[in-house]
Amino acid sequence: MDEKKLTQKLIYIADDDFTIRTAIKTFMESVGYTVRDFENGDLLLEAFEKHPADLLILDVMMPGNLNGFGVLKEIRTKSTVPVIMVTARDSDQDYRTGLDLGGDDFFTKPINPMNIVMRVKSIFRRMEYDRIAFENEVAKKS
Repeated sequence: MDEKKLTQKLIYIADDDFTIRTAIKTFMESVGYTVRDFENGDLLLEAFEKHPADLLILDVMMPGNLNGFGVLKEIRTKSTVPVIMVTARDSDQDYRTGLDLGGDDFFTKPINPMNIVMRVKSIFRRMEYDRIAFENEVAKKS
């Protein structure tokens, strides 16, 4: 994936823990992504309504009207944007819930921000492969 496409990607992060949010944001920006961070899911949803992001990273337990699962459920009513969930709770039920609601991956805190960066790169790479395959298939039919 070329650097121009990489820098065009916008990522939203919602986590009430400033340290974690900042660490993930710093690592994402260091590899060229544009990142906006929010202290809760309500603020992220508001921003997403105005300007959808290319990928979301959501904490499960956040203050506000909706926790991370609620935000994910709401997002899925209007978008197929990739979503990575993060949580301090190490529960199989949380993992299943996050994936069943349409999450693409799930990380348990404490997290290594570089692992999330690598997963984000992998998701975007897969999306690019799918786009190219689709365009090639359309071109064959023309």
